[in-house]
Amino acid sequence: MSLRLSDVTLEPGYRYYDGHIALPDDDGLDPAQPVIHKDASVHDCILGPWTRIGARTSFSEVSMGAYSYIVNDASATYAEIGRFCSIARDARINPGNHPTWKAAQHHFSYRARSYELGVEDDHEFFEWRRSHRVTLGHDVWIGHGATVLPGVTIGTGSVVGAGAVVSKDVPPFTIVGGVAAKPIRERFPKAVQDGLLAIAWWDWSHERLAEALEDFRRLDADAFVEKHG
Repeated sequence: MSLRLSDVTLEPGYRYYDGHIALPDDDGLDPAQPVIHKDASVHDCILGPWTRIGARTSFSEVSMGAYSYIVNDASATYAEIGRFCSIARDARINPGNHPTWKAAQHHFSYRARSYELGVEDDHEFFEWRRSHRVTLGHDVWIGHGATVLPGVTIGTGSVVGAGAVVSKDVPPFTIVGGVAAKPIRERFPKAVQDGLLAIAWWDWSHERLAEALEDFRRLDADAFVEKHG
C-alpha cells in the first residue's frame, strides 16, 4: 500500500488539500499561499508556496513544489512535480491507464460501484496506477497539449515540446518533441548543466531569489554559473 499524501510530513509553506473549496478574495491572505482557480478540481494534493492551478484543471494525488504552475484545461494524476515547473494549457500528466492484459479494459471492472456491479472498487488496480507515478524535476517546461505517459521521469531543466507524447524518461536539460517524443538537443554544454545542478538555485530562499533577480534576467546560463558557482 503506497503512502497517501495526507500522511506526508509537510515542508514549511506547503499545504495539503483533501479537496478544494473556492474561497472569496481576501486581501489578508498570505500572498505565498497556493492560488487555485475556482473552477479547478484538486483532490488529495500537496501544493507548495507560490504555486498556481488554472481554470478547469484537474489534480488528483499530486505533489507540486514551490513556484510551479499549471494553466487552464490541463490534468495531472499520481505525479510528483518539482519546483519552478511551467506546465502549459491542455497538458496531460499521467493520463488514465487501462488494464490491456485483461479480458475487459473498460473501467466498470475497477469502478464497479459506479455501475452497481459490486460493493467495492478494485483497490489493487488503483495501487497499480499509483505505482506508475510521473516525476518532473525542477524548472521543467511542459509545452501546450503535451502528454507525459505513466511511469515517466523528466529531468531537471528539460523541455517537452508542444503536442509531444513522452513515453520514455528524459535526461536533465534535454529538449524533446514529437510523437513519440525524441531528444532534439541539450540546452547547455555538460559543464553548464553540472554547474546549474551544483548551484541548485531552485532550492534558494525567496529572499535570495529576489537578490539574484537581475542575474536571472540579464545573464545567460554560462555567465550565471560562473558568477554563482
